[in-house]
Amino acid sequence: MNKYQLSNGLRVVVEYIPGVRSVSFGIWVKNGSRNETPDNNGISHFIEHMLFKGTEKRTAKDIADLFDGIGGNVNAFTAKEYTCYFAKVLDEHLPLAVDALSDMFFHSQLDSEELAKEKNVILEEISMYEDTPDDKVHDEASRAAFGDHPLAYSILGLEERLTAMGADELRQYMKNTYTLENTVVSVAGNVEEGALLALLEQYFGQFSNSQRTAAALAAPVFKSDSIYFKKKTEQNHLCLSFPGCSISDSKLYAMILLNNALGGGMSSRLFQEIREKRGLAYSVYSYHTSYADTGLFTIYAGTAPKQTSEVLDLTMEQLGELSVKGLSDEELHRGKEQLKGSLILSLESTSSRMNRLGKNELMLGQHYTLDQLLQRIDSVTMADIQDVTRRMLSVPFAVAMVGTNEKAIGQIRRDQFVPGIV
Repeated sequence: MNKYQLSNGLRVVVEYIPGVRSVSFGIWVKNGSRNETPDNNGISHFIEHMLFKGTEKRTAKDIADLFDGIGGNVNAFTAKEYTCYFAKVLDEHLPLAVDALSDMFFHSQLDSEELAKEKNVILEEISMYEDTPDDKVHDEASRAAFGDHPLAYSILGLEERLTAMGADELRQYMKNTYTLENTVVSVAGNVEEGALLALLEQYFGQFSNSQRTAAALAAPVFKSDSIYFKKKTEQNHLCLSFPGCSISDSKLYAMILLNNALGGGMSSRLFQEIREKRGLAYSVYSYHTSYADTGLFTIYAGTAPKQTSEVLDLTMEQLGELSVKGLSDEELHRGKEQLKGSLILSLESTSSRMNRLGKNELMLGQHYTLDQLLQRIDSVTMADIQDVTRRMLSVPFAVAMVGTNEKAIGQIRRDQFVPGIV
C-alpha cells in the first residue's frame, strides 16, 4: 500500500495487486447521516442518489450505458459517517471509470425534474424499508441506544424533510461537506502507480473546495432506552444493544472475537442454543459496529410472538454465563482462526481492499499490514475479553422491538448484569 497527495493536497491510497485484471476505484467522503441535523436528515443519501442522475455532458442513461458497455460495475453507498462512490472495471478501462466518476462528483446537474423523480424513488425505498421489520428494528435499536444523537438518525431520512429539499439546499450541503479535507481516493488492483497518479491529477487536480470551520462532532451517550414499534407482523423482531468499541479502540479485536463467540456465526452460542437446539428462530445473530468515537454491540432475533419470552430468557442465560465465566480457551482459539481466515480471504477481492484502504485513511489516517493485523488478532488475551465484556455489561442494555405485543420486553430486567445491582 502506498499513500500519495495530489498537487492540491487530495489524499490518494493505492494498492497494486499483481495477478489480477481488475481495478476497484472509490471516492470516499467523510460525511453521512451523523453529520446531518433534524431539519436535513436524509440529505447525504439524497445527494448520493442524485450524483447518478446526470452531469453537464452525460445523462443518467449515458452513465449506465458506459459501465454496462465495458462490463464494469458502478455504485455508491451512504453510511452513518461516510459516503462512497465506486467502480470496478477491467484495468484497461480505468481511465473511463475515473472520467465518469469524477464527472459525477464535480459536475452533477441536480436537475429539478430528476430531483422530483428521485425523491419519489427514495420515498419508495423508505416505504420498502418500513415494510421490512427485520431491517427497521435495527434503526429503532440505534435510537434506543443513542436517543436523539445524530448517530441514531435514519440514513434514508424522513419523508417530510425529503419532500421539502431542493437543488440549492443539496448544492450548499455539498459545498460545506464535499471538501478536500473530507475526501479520499482509494484504488486497488492491477495499476501502474505513476500512470494512475497522472490520471488522477488530470481529473482531480482542480478540486479546490476547502474545509470551512466545522463544529466538532459530539460523542454520544449510551441511553439504555426501550423502544417498541407496533406493527402487524408474523414475528416479533428484537434487538438488544450494548456499548461497544470505537474504530480506533485498542480492544476492538477483543470485541470482535467476543461477538464471534456469542452470535457471530453458525457455531456461536446464540445460534446453537436458540436455533439449532430448540428451533425457536430462523435468524438469530449478533454484530458489532464501530464508529469514530463509540461502538455498538447488538443481538438480533426474529421469532413468533408466543416464543418471544423464551428466546429472551435464553439470551439472558447466555449473557449471564458470559458475564460469570467468559469465553473458553477453545472459543477464543476458534474465533481467532475464523477471524484470520475471513480477513485473508477478503484480501482476494480488489473491492474489499479498496474499501479497507479508503475507510482506514478516511476514519483512522493510518493503515496496518496483513502481518500487523494478524498479530493484533493473535495478541488478544482472556483479560482483554473480560475487559470488553465488563464494558458491554456496565450499564443497562437498550432494547428495541418491532412486532405485535410488547409484553415480553417489558418483563426483562435490562440492568440485571450491571455490577452492584441486585
